[in-house]
Amino acid sequence: MKKRFALIFVLTLLASCYQPVRNCSKFKTGEFSFTTVVDGKELTTTFVRTSDIEIDYFAGKRDTSSVRWINDCEYIIKKLNPTNKTEEKSIHMKILSTTDSSYTFEYSIVGETKKNKGTVLKTN
Repeated sequence: MKKRFALIFVLTLLASCYQPVRNCSKFKTGEFSFTTVVDGKELTTTFVRTSDIEIDYFAGKRDTSSVRWINDCEYIIKKLNPTNKTEEKSIHMKILSTTDSSYTFEYSIVGETKKNKGTVLKTN
């Protein structure tokens, strides 16, 4: 019984020490794509981000947002030309983990608790 407890304790300790790789600075600028499924359809957005602007291309339309970095792995985006009340709200983005060519992130409307997750691929 003691051995089983010790093993569980060690495994729990090791699992709690795991930190995902977060090399966020290489994803501050560049060209990216994001694919998601909405109502059974796969939709892809491409975007170009500089240090302070993000230009999204989706369904033949272009949209520009300001980018304000909080730290290397978190930033706030806000549409520059919102067309409705929903688009006026800022979105908090947090990079959770990175690979050589992609990052996993969570996002939420600023002030709300519901979070969504996704993965972005860096294309250039």
